[in-house]
Amino acid sequence: MIATIINFFAGIFIARIMSRYPGKLKNLIEGIFMLPMVLPPTVVGLILLLVFSKNSPIGKLLSMLGTTLVFSWPATVIAAVFVSFPLMYITTQGAFEQIDTNIEDAARTLGLNEWKIFWVITMPLAWPGVAAGTVLAFARSLGEFGATLMFAGNIPGRTETIPVAIYFAVQAGDKVKAAFLITITLIITFISVLVLAYWKRKKPKILSLLNYAYSKNKKEFFRV
Repeated sequence: MIATIINFFAGIFIARIMSRYPGKLKNLIEGIFMLPMVLPPTVVGLILLLVFSKNSPIGKLLSMLGTTLVFSWPATVIAAVFVSFPLMYITTQGAFEQIDTNIEDAARTLGLNEWKIFWVITMPLAWPGVAAGTVLAFARSLGEFGATLMFAGNIPGRTETIPVAIYFAVQAGDKVKAAFLITITLIITFISVLVLAYWKRKKPKILSLLNYAYSKNKKEFFRV
């Protein structure tokens, strides 16, 4: 859940910037963002392990502050964020890029500042895509295994996640525990799929309503 919250705000912020970024490095930056989605999860976990190890610059800085991330509870969150962020980013960015910029430009001519334009116009239009990205990121972080095991390990009551717990339950021959955790995962994942399907079905209605209000009365549409 914490990883999903982080991805929600970070994904919206970064996707919004990149959707309007015209620079030549856009493809390179987006390629870096998408790497965790195409790399094997164990590779992502190894990279995180190297970046945050005690011998790395970040690890040494954390050691000076009296803390470490490797094999800790925050490591499970970081691993989940890294592997699920690409889904949040690519879906949210696509939603922002599909917005008709003429609507935002019209709002600027009426005196609305960028902050109000974002919350009154941009977010309502992009919300179905943002919601879909959030659900996908949540489902992906829920099923994260390889990167978590590499970076956070398996410490019962501390870094143990559901997929990791299922793996070790099967290894230990505890079929009852494994079946219970698998059932919980299936229920949560199925609910996530239903939520995603709901938002995909509601998207045309939301867009039609906003476009209709805009075409009928621009001043009323931008009034807050």
